[in-house]
Amino acid sequence: MQFDVITIFPGFFSSILEHGLLKRAMASGHATIRLHDLREFTDDRHRTVDDRPFGGGPGMVFKPEPIFRAAEALRSEKMQENLPVILLSPQGRMLSQAVAENLSHAERLVLICGRYEGVDERVSENLVTDEISIGDFVLSGGELPAAVVMESTIRLLPGVLGNEESREQDSFAVPAGAPAEVRHGLLDCPHYTRPAEFRDWKVPEVLLSGNHQQIRQWRRRKALEKTWRRRPDLLAQVPLSDEDRRWLDSLEGTEM
Repeated sequence: MQFDVITIFPGFFSSILEHGLLKRAMASGHATIRLHDLREFTDDRHRTVDDRPFGGGPGMVFKPEPIFRAAEALRSEKMQENLPVILLSPQGRMLSQAVAENLSHAERLVLICGRYEGVDERVSENLVTDEISIGDFVLSGGELPAAVVMESTIRLLPGVLGNEESREQDSFAVPAGAPAEVRHGLLDCPHYTRPAEFRDWKVPEVLLSGNHQQIRQWRRRKALEKTWRRRPDLLAQVPLSDEDRRWLDSLEGTEM
């Protein structure tokens, strides 16, 4: 999978690409990440990428010309007129595990990192194919969101994690066989490791029992309980068995 990131701060990604999953994915050939300095696509000696907004108001707005030039140059490399171009923006649709899963099936993505007060609306209307937000808050630029999109997507590529079962148990993982309208799975269940006792806090006995059926049931119930307590909104989107519903009913009346 290939990512082309358009940014005015390519150096921002230096550390991110030199550590962890993104570094491993690039080293193994699962992913290619290319950084493109937006200022290289300007045509004035000051390499201007922004200007004051029409109608007045605070801040500066990214000009459309450099962004169009950058994206169109990338599309022309392999004559990919349908190349997905994503703008990282607070106005975009919310990034979720289901969105990341969908993005992971693309062969190549262009990510535009906005800055300042925003990006000229003609970019959204006539160039980008999608806008994505990582939350209901505002950042100074789209570089961090771009890194989040890349990591959440690349880790879903077959072979990147090495342990596919681990990926399937993640929080928000979409259940296998779930209908398309199901966007989220449950929050992950609690996890423990050695020592079995730490400061008088003991690991639940069931996890030490070796009874895999009971362990699976315990993990499912704990995942349901954690989701019920912390993100009850997700339960409406998750296929629940009769046993799941009985367990959730038993939690009614307990403290959230």
